[in-house]
Amino acid sequence: MLKCTTLHTFEIDNPGLAVDNILEQLSKKITLLQHSVGIIMCHPEFIATGALKQIYEALPFDLAGITTSSQSVNDEIGETILTIFVMTSDDARFLVGVTGDLSEGIDAPLEAAYKSVTEGVAEQPKLAIIFPPLGNHSSDAYVRAMEKCTPNTPVFGSSAIDDTVSFEESETIYNGMNSAVAMPFVLCYGNIQPRFLLATLPANSVVSSKSKITEAKGNVIYEINNMNALEYFKESEYSANINYMIPFLIDLVNREDFDGIPVMRGFTSFTDDGAAVFGGDVDEGSTFTLLNCDPDDIISTTCKAIRDLNKLQGVNGAILFSCVVRRAVLLSTNKPLAELLCAKDMINPDIPFMMGYSGGEMCPTSIRDGVPTNRFHNYTVVVLAV
Repeated sequence: MLKCTTLHTFEIDNPGLAVDNILEQLSKKITLLQHSVGIIMCHPEFIATGALKQIYEALPFDLAGITTSSQSVNDEIGETILTIFVMTSDDARFLVGVTGDLSEGIDAPLEAAYKSVTEGVAEQPKLAIIFPPLGNHSSDAYVRAMEKCTPNTPVFGSSAIDDTVSFEESETIYNGMNSAVAMPFVLCYGNIQPRFLLATLPANSVVSSKSKITEAKGNVIYEINNMNALEYFKESEYSANINYMIPFLIDLVNREDFDGIPVMRGFTSFTDDGAAVFGGDVDEGSTFTLLNCDPDDIISTTCKAIRDLNKLQGVNGAILFSCVVRRAVLLSTNKPLAELLCAKDMINPDIPFMMGYSGGEMCPTSIRDGVPTNRFHNYTVVVLAV
């Protein structure tokens, strides 16, 4: 049986008190079983003050996770907060690893780390949780690299962010260490049954008819409807406001594993020659519609995901990631914590959960005949129920 709980502390400047907070909650909330692991998120200042390292050294299990901008657990919401989602079991097992520097490529460092961690393990994991750094790679590449290591395993996770404008303080976390270039991961085996939910933006947010990506490579679109990408935007509904808030709802129709469920992509910048750069892959031949990113739509879709979570049976715990652009939209309103409040107020109190903001969300859109359709997302709330 899998048991879960959440731990938290606000004590950034007093590492000793932070450790006391975490250990006191752990002793009161749960009895650790044979195998345990912690998924961690925190404000970067917990790293700078040494609190993260001391917390890890005091805990009897491995940690993997990311820095983030704000979070929610069952009993608290905060920005300058550290949270840990604990999974413990006698019949589920966890292996935690970390890659080397991914600046020059992902596949070889991940394969080496995966082989090192899984040496002597014949079975495939039931779940892989990954925490990529923000960097110069298309985020889909992290999902594909993990799929090469462990085919047919669901991949869930989040990219690191922070609360600065350009995320220059974002780092990944592996035990007491932090990195801007390495990817920690957790492999889950045995009696664990992951389920996944996601919510993007509602269909009534559509502001354009379908267009076609006629020339693209990786995460860069060169032509849309046979027009230069920048010229296409100048003639679109966003002509007066071309910025990173533009949501693309893309049908990846040329992929063999396309399951009919579109994915969201976030526009990041234009190149000098008018090509459009995105956070994830934008396949040539795909079709898309442009959406509005409205605060009320963000809140309503988060609430829907939570209601769907509450309907699931046998949930021992849940992890939720929401795209940082959704937070950016809410920051422009008088409801900056609305998504986190929805989680705190609406998730069934008997479901331990953690929720945080993400620089890119990884979550299957479906699982067909035991094969997950692993995807990278923007503008999306993704949910792992275990």
